[in-house]
Amino acid sequence: MMAEDRPTRRYPQNLQGVLQLAVDVGSAPEGPDSFQPMSEERKIWLRDALADVCKGQMDEVEQIKRCLAVLRREEMSEKEGEDERDEEDEDERVTAFEILSELCENLDNARDLMTLGGLELCISQYLCHAQSGLRWRAAQLIAFCAQNMPQVQVYLFSTGVLPKLLQLTDSDPDSTVRVKALYAVSCLIREQEEGLQAFLSHDGVSVLMRVMQSDIEKLRTKSAFLLLNLLTSHPKQKDTAVSMGMVQQLVSVLRTPHLPFHEHVLGALCCLVEDCPQGLKDCRNPSLGLKELLRQRTTELQGKEESQEELAFCEQLKVICFPGQQSDDSGMDR
Repeated sequence: MMAEDRPTRRYPQNLQGVLQLAVDVGSAPEGPDSFQPMSEERKIWLRDALADVCKGQMDEVEQIKRCLAVLRREEMSEKEGEDERDEEDEDERVTAFEILSELCENLDNARDLMTLGGLELCISQYLCHAQSGLRWRAAQLIAFCAQNMPQVQVYLFSTGVLPKLLQLTDSDPDSTVRVKALYAVSCLIREQEEGLQAFLSHDGVSVLMRVMQSDIEKLRTKSAFLLLNLLTSHPKQKDTAVSMGMVQQLVSVLRTPHLPFHEHVLGALCCLVEDCPQGLKDCRNPSLGLKELLRQRTTELQGKEESQEELAFCEQLKVICFPGQQSDDSGMDR
């Protein structure tokens, strides 16, 4: 076969592709004569493919190092008359964070960033940075690296970053920073027992309840969803949550103008009345007015396709909290 007649060689772009190639090379119909030694040309091609992938991995580590070099540059903002340079410097750092965030979707790169001191840099220099665009990007990068990575989570707990993230969630003047900080908190503590205990010890539940009543819809939604997830994953914490007055606070949230995140709030209430006598007692307290609130909400949601799950939570609460009283509504006007 002439060179120009050969198919163009395209190396796989990652290790998974190379492994699949090796499987394909080794696959052949079964039979006594099915085994054929790999040709020398094929061996060279496979070796080059592996080398190319390894080179690509090295290039990613080099990219991480270069991004960190940009982020480690001495701050210029304190120097007078450097406004233009400040803007250029911030743009470079934003770009560095964007590249790192993309690279660290790969778990190996997230681990490399930790080893190279990148997470410590985010915590010490950028979570408290004067520029909000750098604060939220640092929080987002921490979230990406912590997600599904126990080794990184354990490291981050050792740095004491959780209270910093909770403070940003609770009171940062920039709404995007607050949302990204809560995202990082969620990635740190979900499905992580040590993280949950740290979250509780730093009064994280109170932070969730406060931000659930903020005027930032995305923050309300994420906080309610995280609370529901925590109560579902860690049912032993129900008593603690109820003792903090959570039932009353959640019902108070439900009394605000209806929004989609109320679905998660109702789900959390359902968790608090299951196998939790005090939670059930609080919900049944006539002064709370939950029965009438559920009746009104059920009426509002009837026939709305997008609200079926929320409606199911309402019905579940009525059955658990007020059994045998569902028929009362039909006789109210008699």
